Amino acid sequence: MESNPTQPLRAEQCTIAGSLRIPRMINGLWQLAGGHDTDIDIAMAAKAMIPLIDAGLWCFDMADHYGDAELVVGQFNASTTDDSRKLTAFTKWCPPEDGEKSFENAEAAVNRALARMGQNSIALMQYHIWDYSDDTYLHNLDHLRRLQRQGKIQHIGLTNTDAAHLEQLLQSGLPIATNQIPCSVIDRRVIQRKPRLGMRRARSRPLGLWNPPRSGSGPKSPQDMDALNWSLRKYLRFIRAAGGWATFQRVLRCLASVAQKHGVPIAAVATRWVLDIPVVSAVIVACGGPNSTWRPSLFALDDADREAIAEAQRGLTDIPGDCGDEYRRAPYLTATGDLSHHLKGIKAAEVVE
Repeated sequence: MESNPTQPLRAEQCTIAGSLRIPRMINGLWQLAGGHDTDIDIAMAAKAMIPLIDAGLWCFDMADHYGDAELVVGQFNASTTDDSRKLTAFTKWCPPEDGEKSFENAEAAVNRALARMGQNSIALMQYHIWDYSDDTYLHNLDHLRRLQRQGKIQHIGLTNTDAAHLEQLLQSGLPIATNQIPCSVIDRRVIQRKPRLGMRRARSRPLGLWNPPRSGSGPKSPQDMDALNWSLRKYLRFIRAAGGWATFQRVLRCLASVAQKHGVPIAAVATRWVLDIPVVSAVIVACGGPNSTWRPSLFALDDADREAIAEAQRGLTDIPGDCGDEYRRAPYLTATGDLSHHLKGIKAAEVVE
């Protein structure tokens, strides 16, 4: 089935937390965090959002440490008077766990995000936990709940939280709407590690995930990590942990074959594969042109496609641990690699069912 480039683009949508309607492809603004482009024209970046919103891709994901990302949203909100062009902005709070547990600290972080984005309420505030053995995160999540009651936050989410701690927080009664975790054709931890936890919660508390780029075909692996931007460094570390460059190329060749069959880019096939995982509500992809971002909506994988991809994946090495562990223990599969500066004094904090 080949996609028709002249057919109108139609967004796949989903509802999270029972009331928040979003497209299943979310625009990620990590490129503004640094390590990609160094000089960001905020006004130009805000204007670049318009064709995405007009195409039905109105949801953007960012964080407190993503450089000027929140300011770009603020610029868009301040400069756009067209009521038909409204965006939904997700952000994150990733505070250092330094013993600061006060409500005032949490309120200041939320107020800062609101001011930067030019909004009265945050659609989804996602919290990152550095250390499960430190109860700071429990205090901060309780503070976010209080701020939610005040109307400053609509929904509370998590980012890079493992299945066991997600389950604990859900059982405690916290209204966790989403858990943003890594997932791709080479990182299948979401369906390999404690899948029953994710599946059981899929209908009432769907998961939001980011999905790495699926490019990089070639005979040789990049050798100079410092010559790569932050995204490529991060994804190269995942490739190496999943079995190395040659193994990755086998998967990529399979995706290329499926892509040729359907007349879509390789990235669309890899994204479609993630979207078809039952617990996945949406994927976060790098902002691009609407046509390239929309492609996964224009075709469906058939049984032969899925079987071919599964066969290519059999050569992969499983990524160690659970989703998000790469932020807390080796191997650190992150843009900067070693994150020990965030983790000083952390003790092992395993949760056993």
